[in-house]
Amino acid sequence: MKETENLLQVGIITSPHGVHGEVKVYPTTDDPERFNELKEVILDLGRSTRLLHVISVKYIKQMVILKFEEIADRNEAELLRQKPLLVTRENAVALEEGEYFIADLIGLTVEDEAGTRLGTLTDVLQTGANDVYVCDTGKKELLLPAIRECILNVDLENKVMKVHVMKGLLDL
Repeated sequence: MKETENLLQVGIITSPHGVHGEVKVYPTTDDPERFNELKEVILDLGRSTRLLHVISVKYIKQMVILKFEEIADRNEAELLRQKPLLVTRENAVALEEGEYFIADLIGLTVEDEAGTRLGTLTDVLQTGANDVYVCDTGKKELLLPAIRECILNVDLENKVMKVHVMKGLLDL
């Protein structure tokens, strides 16, 4: 397993906040309150990473304001714009049964009930009501609502998702 497969994104730094090195973070996690429990995050610098220690957390509207021990002022914080924040799987939130990390779903082979290969799961759209799984069939994208009636089984070990294609979905 590659090192990046063991890391999960929890947010993206959007901009500095104030003059003391705080940063504004757009949370990419279902539960922004999870930042209250984080002691450290991994800053994704593209070709490398940097461990940062969280020393304070605040919330303003839908944004999270973080202060890191390693970032002293606004100039340093300015260099972090648009950088993803990651956590290790050990620091990730516990999932309920039937919940999955998006990173684990991307790349799964999608099959119908009969075992016919439909394509590969390439994206997860978060719509609010329920997620929508994007399956690339090679000809077009098949959009599958992430509901029990449609998603029959997710087998992460064998990298296969069994689905029931609801009437009309393949006709579009």
